[in-house]
Amino acid sequence: MKERKREFEEDKITGFFDKDTEIKGELSFKGSFRIDGRFKGKIDSDSMLIIGDSGKVDADVKIGYMVIDGEVKGNIQASERVEIHSNGRVIGTITTPKLVVVEGAYLEATCQTTDKMPPPSPEKSTPKEDEGKEAIPTEPEI
Repeated sequence: MKERKREFEEDKITGFFDKDTEIKGELSFKGSFRIDGRFKGKIDSDSMLIIGDSGKVDADVKIGYMVIDGEVKGNIQASERVEIHSNGRVIGTITTPKLVVVEGAYLEATCQTTDKMPPPSPEKSTPKEDEGKEAIPTEPEI
C-alpha cells in the first residue's frame, strides 16, 4: 500500500531557491514554493512551502502547508499542516492543526496542535513576581 501524501506537481511550483542561493528579507507567494538554498527573514503565504534536503531557513513562517526535508529555525504557524520528514530538522515553535513527524526527523520545538492561531499574549505576572506577597483573605458577601 502506498503512503498518501499531499499531491503536488513539480511543474506547479511557482518559485524556487536553488542550493547555491542565499536570500535575506520577506517572502510572500501564491502557489507552491521550494527552498533548497538559505533564507533568513519572514515568510507569509497561504500556500505550500517545501524545504528541500539542502534548504536552511531561519525565519518566522506563516504558511498554509509546510513540508520539511531540510532545516528550519524559528516560529512556524501553519493553517493546514506541517510535515517533518526523516531528514528534516526543526528548532523553534510549531502551531498547526496537523503535525506529522517521520521517524528519524530532529525536532527541538514547542508544538501546539490547534485550529486557532494564538493571539499576542498579554503580560502575566510570573510566580517569582508573586513570591513573598501575602494573600489577603476576603469574607464572602451575604
